Amino acid sequence: MDITSFVLQGRDNALVYGDYSTYHSQLSKRLLSSRKKLGIATRNRGKFHKTEAVTSENIAENHEYVHLLLLTSERAWAQAMSIKAAHATGRKGIAGRTKSHIISRLNRAANTAHGLVEALSETAVSGASTSDILEAKAYEALIVGAMQFEKRVWHPCLQSYAVSRVIYTALTTTGKGDIYKDLLADTIDPSIRYAAYQLKTPRTIPIPTIAHKAFPDSDATLVQQINQVDPGALSGESDAKTSLGNPDKAPDTITWRSREVRIEDAQIALAWASVNAAKQNLTESLAKGKARSPREAAAAYDDILTATQNAVDATKQAIDELRGEGVAQSDPRMQSLQITRTAVNFEMISWRIGRNRVLTGESDGAVEEHGRSKAIKKSETEGDENEESGVTELPISRKLTKLKEKAALYDGTLQNLESIKELPGVAADQGLSDKLSAFVSYFSALKALSVARSHAIIGNVANALALIQHAFDRCQFAINQLPTTPAGAAGSPPNIEVSSDSLKQLFDLVHGELRRHQAIVHVDNLRRQELAKSTAAPVPLVERLHQYPAGGVDLANIVEFPPKKALIPVKPIFLDVAWNYISYPGRTPVAAAVAAQTSSASSETVAEPAQPQKRGWFGFGR
Repeated sequence: MDITSFVLQGRDNALVYGDYSTYHSQLSKRLLSSRKKLGIATRNRGKFHKTEAVTSENIAENHEYVHLLLLTSERAWAQAMSIKAAHATGRKGIAGRTKSHIISRLNRAANTAHGLVEALSETAVSGASTSDILEAKAYEALIVGAMQFEKRVWHPCLQSYAVSRVIYTALTTTGKGDIYKDLLADTIDPSIRYAAYQLKTPRTIPIPTIAHKAFPDSDATLVQQINQVDPGALSGESDAKTSLGNPDKAPDTITWRSREVRIEDAQIALAWASVNAAKQNLTESLAKGKARSPREAAAAYDDILTATQNAVDATKQAIDELRGEGVAQSDPRMQSLQITRTAVNFEMISWRIGRNRVLTGESDGAVEEHGRSKAIKKSETEGDENEESGVTELPISRKLTKLKEKAALYDGTLQNLESIKELPGVAADQGLSDKLSAFVSYFSALKALSVARSHAIIGNVANALALIQHAFDRCQFAINQLPTTPAGAAGSPPNIEVSSDSLKQLFDLVHGELRRHQAIVHVDNLRRQELAKSTAAPVPLVERLHQYPAGGVDLANIVEFPPKKALIPVKPIFLDVAWNYISYPGRTPVAAAVAAQTSSASSETVAEPAQPQKRGWFGFGR
């Protein structure tokens, strides 16, 4: 029947674009639609009839009755949460009348959820499975826990949330673990921790342990149903299978740079246990798949990155809680948490860098790989398989794209290294600072080498040589800065640590590339000089006065003699004026013709009598 997924999907879809009041209005519409489907909706202007309780027979006939009860319960819950959110920001807080209204709405939701559990419990009639009944009971316990949370009745509240947590932990083994894990991490676990805090429970006790102690073992039916789904849910074995960690194997201390501190918070201990388990799984996974692609190898880092991020979040939450309680920075608990914060953040960044190193390829991308494997061809005439392996050259655009991706990965690695320097206690550790500087130089050299290869591909050999020289300098600095460290164990996954052997290998490679590109640039310069000598026309020195004679002055070619006819730039106004005075054979100059016309026109004007001047338009008028 998917009770939990039905509820969570409705909440998520509504709360993404709105608040609890939006969710409440949407539930009213969905509830009316559900009643119309079942034919029990009150007609427009019709007489209201009190709805009868949903029975097992109704659910057996149509599963829409389950949705009807869930929507009714959720509407009451959403209304309570909407009222709480509206009054939580006020100066006076939530008054007694408002709190009574909130509790009344939650009580209505709890009664509706209880009716759903009773209707499903008659399995012979309703046809519900054990998982459906457990989901309904977990939902009821969740709503009841929220009501008791508002009442500030902490022991029953802790019991209700413990029931919900144990049931959802058992249901994670049924194949829908992601839905239940999010609900546990976001809603149930924080509520259990707060209720346990109100009951003066030490923070060092893990949440799974608190839930198992608070779980009511007196309910034999519930215990039997849980054991039927997952026998290890009540004993704590199921917690070890989830990403929440195993409370029995949680470490008590954490070591950072020869300093060992005690883990004060149980959530940090569980998260750190998950990190250790994920680290072991990663090592085994990479040791098995030797021929996997870089992307497949990088995907194996997802679990450990998630585990380290959970450890970082748990540490930050513990520090925020102590600050909220007014604990000073000089307090031993705060000092231990600061060291723990640095350790878990360093671990998380270390595995991020390791993932980038795997994506760059063999030897951290230092080896030039511009080939691609040919497709495997099979014989069409024979049944056996004939494989033809080889390497074809990639086009230039594809080569540049791969080098650009490598440069982006190196940029991400350098940013992660810079973020480590901002962690508490790193700047004061001279040995660690020297190692980080060497690592920065190592990855800067790799980035410069990648960019240099892209310039070499498009023909900018001078730029490539300059970048390779920069990479060579960075390698020299890294070798002088990094102490001699042994190579990592065989099969160990790459992380932030760079061995001296890897650095020496990169130094030798860059040194060879430097000598090769120096020869390429020298040959290219000689080729250009020869080409310039063979193709350039002998230009006199007088026409090259604006150029510096780097190769010396040819005194035998100062001017061109005898001079040849050439075009001379002249201003157009000079040509216009000269046109009137140029005489061509068989043609009268223009200036003389104009003068003759002027003299004849003046004589005609004297001979003829003066004509009266016309006035007005077209000669009319006065």
